[in-house]
Amino acid sequence: MFIVDVSPSMGRVREVEIEQPNGEIRTIEMTNLEWALQFVKMKVQEMVRFMFSFAGVYNGRKTDQCGVILFGTKETRNMVHEKDGGYDHVSEYIPVGTPSSETISKLSEIKPGDDHGDPIDAIIVGIETQTEYLISKKTWTRKMVLLTDGDNPIEVEDWEATTEKMNTVKLRFTLVGIDFDDDDYGFEEEDKSVVKRANEEFYHRFVEALDNGVIGNASFALEEISKPDVKQTKSALLGTVLRLGDVENCPDESIEISVKVSKCTALARPKTWKKFAVRRNRHDPDDIVMKDSDDEEESKVLYAQLAMQTRYLIDHGAKDEEEGEETEEETEKKPDELVEKEELIRGYKYGSSYAPCPDGNFPKLSTKKGIEICGVIDEKIFRRDWAMGEIQYVWADPSSSASQVALSSISEALFSEARMAIARWVTRDDADPKMGVLKGVSLDHTDPLLWIPLLQMPFADDVRKYPFASLERLVNKKGEVVKKHPYLPTDNQMDAMAEFVDAMNLMEAGEKDEDGVRQPWFETNLSYNPAIHRVKQAQFHAAIVTDLNKQPVPPPHPELTKYFNPPRRVLKKAKNAIEDVKAAFNVREVPKRIAYTRKDGHVRARDEGEDLLLLDNQPVKKRKVSGTQSQSQYPSQARESPKSQQKSQRSQKKRRSGDDSSATESETEPESDREDLLSLNPKPQKTPSMGKDGRLPTPPSRSLSPAQGDDRLPGRIVGLEFPLEDFRTNIASGDLVTKAVEDLAFVIKKIVLEPLSGRRHKEMLQCLKELRKVASEEDEIDAWNDFLIDLKSTCLEGRPGNPDFWERVTELGRDISLVSKSEAMRLGGKSNITEAQATEVS
Repeated sequence: MFIVDVSPSMGRVREVEIEQPNGEIRTIEMTNLEWALQFVKMKVQEMVRFMFSFAGVYNGRKTDQCGVILFGTKETRNMVHEKDGGYDHVSEYIPVGTPSSETISKLSEIKPGDDHGDPIDAIIVGIETQTEYLISKKTWTRKMVLLTDGDNPIEVEDWEATTEKMNTVKLRFTLVGIDFDDDDYGFEEEDKSVVKRANEEFYHRFVEALDNGVIGNASFALEEISKPDVKQTKSALLGTVLRLGDVENCPDESIEISVKVSKCTALARPKTWKKFAVRRNRHDPDDIVMKDSDDEEESKVLYAQLAMQTRYLIDHGAKDEEEGEETEEETEKKPDELVEKEELIRGYKYGSSYAPCPDGNFPKLSTKKGIEICGVIDEKIFRRDWAMGEIQYVWADPSSSASQVALSSISEALFSEARMAIARWVTRDDADPKMGVLKGVSLDHTDPLLWIPLLQMPFADDVRKYPFASLERLVNKKGEVVKKHPYLPTDNQMDAMAEFVDAMNLMEAGEKDEDGVRQPWFETNLSYNPAIHRVKQAQFHAAIVTDLNKQPVPPPHPELTKYFNPPRRVLKKAKNAIEDVKAAFNVREVPKRIAYTRKDGHVRARDEGEDLLLLDNQPVKKRKVSGTQSQSQYPSQARESPKSQQKSQRSQKKRRSGDDSSATESETEPESDREDLLSLNPKPQKTPSMGKDGRLPTPPSRSLSPAQGDDRLPGRIVGLEFPLEDFRTNIASGDLVTKAVEDLAFVIKKIVLEPLSGRRHKEMLQCLKELRKVASEEDEIDAWNDFLIDLKSTCLEGRPGNPDFWERVTELGRDISLVSKSEAMRLGGKSNITEAQATEVS
C-alpha cells in the first residue's frame, strides 16, 4: 500500500540534476510530488507483469498487488470514513489490485491539492483497507510505503495504538522523506522549518516503535532503487526418483530413492520486445490507438502487434549463365510456388542429402522417468567448461527418513572421496534423456546432490587426438635439439612475462578490510550482466518519464560498469613490467596498410559517406565532345542499368578467367593513380572501344537545353540526364536518402524551368511520383511538402515559370499532392498539413 502526501507543500518546485547520455549534467524543474512519485512508479513497475513495451516479467508475480491512498485531497473517500466518519481529506485513489500500465499512468496524473491531511489517519485507512482485502489471505505479506515532506501539522495523539496494530499484523513499513536529514547518507537540509524538524523527530520515534520499519531520505531511496539487482526466487520442488543399479532385473542389488529437485541457478536473458506496425486495413479491438491532437479524424492512428507467419515456398532458382539471361517478364512469370504444410514430409540432413521421414518423426527412445547413476569418475578429470547449464539441487524426500539417510550416504561418499557420478536424467516417461554429473555437497544440516548438466560432453568415440609439434623442444634436420631459436623464449623474456603476470594480479587489488588486508578486486555476486540490466533500466525509465526528450535515458549505473576497466592501481603497478615485456620481445606497432586500386579492375571499398564528401569538395571537370558535354564518370556509380552491370561484370570475369596476371601485380600504385582515386572524373582506361584520345563516346543526350550538359552539378548526387535512375540507385544504397530526396527535387525544378522542357514533362511527372512515394516511406514528408509548395509558386508566379507543367500536376489530383496529417500517421510519420490544405494544393 502506497500512501502519498499531496498537501500544498508537495507542490514546491525544486531543481533536479539530470545526467545526459553524453555525461553532461542538466538541471530541470519539477515539484516535490513529481520527484517523489518516481520512487512509487519504480516500485509499481517491478510488479507489472505484462507491459506494452516488452513481453515477460521482471519481478512481477500474480500475488504482487498494490493500492494507492492520498492524504491532503479536497474530497474524502475511504472505507473508514464511510463506516465511522472522520479521517477527512484522505482518499483511496487506486484500489488494491494487480498493477498494470494504467496504474503508472494514473500515478502521473496526481497533482498537489489545497488542503492538509493527517498522515496517521492515512496510515490507519491503509491498514484497514489491507485488512478488508486480505481477510481470506492470511499468509500474504503486508507492506506499506509513506511518501511525505513532513512540512504539515500532525495529530500525534494515540499513535502508539497505531504502531501496536501494525506490529500485530506484521506490517513492513517504509517512510520516504523528502529532504529528511540522514547521517548515513550525509545529507542535512538547510533552513529547515520548525514544523518539519519536529515532524522528523516524531517520524523517527514512530518507526523505532515498529518491529519492521525503515525511514530514509528520498534522494537516497531513488539512488538505491536504480541500482542493478538480482532477482531472488524460490524454486518449486519437483518429485522424481534416483536409481543406482538395475531396479527391474536385479532389485536386490540396486537402490531406488524418492527425491525432489529444485533450481540452484537459473539462466537470465534480456527481455524481448514486441513489434508493432501501423494498421492500414481492418481494425481489431486489441489495436493500440495513438493520438497527437484533438482532431479525431486526422490524429487517430492504429498500431497492431506483428504476428509470425510461416509459408513454405519452392524456389525454382535462376538459370545458369550457359542457358542465357532471362528477361524481367520471364522472371515474373515464374514466381515461387506456395506449398501447404500438409504436402511436406519431414526430412533430416544426413551428409549432403536428406533422409525423409514420412510419419513425421522417427520412433523415440523408450525411457523411464528418473535419474539413473551410470558410473563414477574422479572429480579432478571433470573439465570446468563442461558445466555450462543450470545447476539444480537434488534433495531427499522430506517425508521419507529412509530416503534422507540413503541420499545423505551417497552425497557424503562422493564428497569425501572427491568423486562425481555420471547420471542420466529423464524428466518424464518417453522424454529425451539428459546427461550430467552429480556432485556431493555439504550444507548446513543436510547433504544434497548437485545436478550439473553437460551440454557438450563427448563420448569416447567422439574424441580425436591430433599430434602437434612441441612448442618448447625444437629439433633441426640433423636431429639435434636446438637451444636458441626465435621461436624459443629466452630467460630474460620468461622473467619479464612472469613479472608482468604477477603485476596484473587482481586478487589483492580491491579495497582493504578491517584488518588492512586488500581483498580481491572482482566479486562475482556484485558483477551484473549489462545486457539485462541496461535494457531493464531503459524500459523502466520510459515507463515513469512522460517526456524522453526532456529526460532522456541516463547513462548506465556505475555499479554496472565498474568492472569494465582494470583498476588504476594495478595499471600503475604494472607499468614498468609492461615496458620490460615490450623491450624483451621487441614489440612494435605495425603501421596500418593502405589499400590502393588495382589495375585489373578491383576497387577499394569506400568508407560510408566518402562519395558525398568528395562531391562536396571536388569540382566537376567539364569536357566537350562534338559540340555537347558528355556525362561525367563517377567511380562509385555506373551509368548502366543493373542488368547491364551484371552482364559487364560476368564478361569481365570470363575475360580474366584465363589470365592470372592480377595475382602477380603489385598492390602499390604510383602517386598519380592515388590522386585519381580522389577525383570525380578519374582517367578512363583505354579499351578497343574507345577513341584515339582515350575517351568514351558521348551517349545520346536527352537534354533539350545546352545548359543541361553538366549531368551532375557540384555537390549533387542526382544528375540531369537520368535523374530517376540516379535517384533509385542512391535510395537502394540506404545511406543517402535525405541527400537524394533534396537533389531530385532540385533537378526537377531546374529541368521544369528550362526552355523547351515540355518534352520531358512526362518524365518529370514520373520523378514526382517516385519522389512522393520515397519521401512518404522514409520520413521525408516535410521535405516533400515544402518542395511541392515551392514548385507551385515557381511555376505559377515565377518568371519564366511553367503553368502548363503545373496544370498536368493538378490533373493527377490527390495522388501527387501534399501529404496530409492523417496520411502521414498511417505511414508512421508526421505532417503539419491538414486534409483541406492538401486538397487545395492539388
